[in-house]
Amino acid sequence: MHDHPTPEDEYQWPVCVTPRCGRQLWVAEASRWACRPCEDATARRLKELPALFAQLDTTAALMRGARRQGGSTTGSKTPPIPPRLEVLALVGPGGVAARLSAIEDAWRQTLGWTIAPWRGSPAQAVPHLVEFVTNNLLWACSSYEEVGQDIDDLRKLHAECSALASGEKRPGRVQIGACPTVVGDRWCGTQLTASTGSHRIHCGSCGARWETLGEWRELRAAQERVLAEAAGVAA
Repeated sequence: MHDHPTPEDEYQWPVCVTPRCGRQLWVAEASRWACRPCEDATARRLKELPALFAQLDTTAALMRGARRQGGSTTGSKTPPIPPRLEVLALVGPGGVAARLSAIEDAWRQTLGWTIAPWRGSPAQAVPHLVEFVTNNLLWACSSYEEVGQDIDDLRKLHAECSALASGEKRPGRVQIGACPTVVGDRWCGTQLTASTGSHRIHCGSCGARWETLGEWRELRAAQERVLAEAAGVAA
């Protein structure tokens, strides 16, 4: 037994920084932060994301499995129609596009590049965001120490989209973007959340409410207008 550790004892072979991986890197990967299998799996997920997003960003996906009006005795002519809040959380301003944009912004900052402006609606932005992350994935796996968390975030994002596209239900509370209600000379901006078991949304700051499917679509449109105006000011 050694009384004191030798340099050989202290050396630890580098491992992949991606959570849920952590395997030892191959000799040819020793200078990288993330292993090639994690890079390859992430590239496959990124390739599938635009199609998954487009599949979710439809009325059919929004309403699949939602409760429908039956023999109501309330007398209401416009009963609330509960959309799938999990889908809205992903296709709205605070969903897939925002999560990809956060990764792009962090990578651009590390590279010393200009932060890109928001590219229109989420549907317009997602393909561009995916393209940027895909094109710079090799750099990130090789040179960006925090890439492991981004790879894990992309894995989770892909899993959420895949689960909803295949019809799985994930109950819980979700974020659906910022409140776009104008209060005085500014917009509210409070992060809105909703329960997947209820169709009603209430902003705790300004008191605005959205309940019917029509109001949900108005909320999404208003959020996108606010993002577009903010991008115009930033430009």
